[in-house]
Amino acid sequence: MKHHATLTACASLLAAGMLAAAAPSVSADPAKYPTHNAAAQQLRQAGITWSSSGRCSDRNVNTCTSFTQINKATIAGVIAFKKASRCAVNITGGTEKGHSPGTYSHWNGYKVDISPNQCADNYITGNFRYAGRRGGDNAKMYKSPAGNVYAREGSHWDILYYNGNR
Repeated sequence: MKHHATLTACASLLAAGMLAAAAPSVSADPAKYPTHNAAAQQLRQAGITWSSSGRCSDRNVNTCTSFTQINKATIAGVIAFKKASRCAVNITGGTEKGHSPGTYSHWNGYKVDISPNQCADNYITGNFRYAGRRGGDNAKMYKSPAGNVYAREGSHWDILYYNGNR
């Protein structure tokens, strides 16, 4: 009976969020859009455009803009940004090769690049916390309340959607 009472108490604490540190953490891979077209459909419905210097969407060609294997939360993040800012959003970089490697990279579905414009620039710099300069390229970084990082590179905004993973 004592064992049952202990289990019941632990279950109550866990349900209340007070025992989370004692529970093992499980990290699942983020949900992905398997194809460019599946993600593009969501963007199109939200009024978000995209462009590529190669006028293509092949993930293996660095002059294309591809959404193949992009995280669903990344697409949701850029849609939320458009809705909140009410700015025109044009994506110029997705999951295609040619970007910097790393866990939270374009290739792994965590990043998009968008064209700068006065509306987006003002929204990011006026609503997000300045977070210093990024090592390597010295880009100014701004952090959203959700923890996402908007870095102003030379020709675009490089946006990293951590999706609650950090």
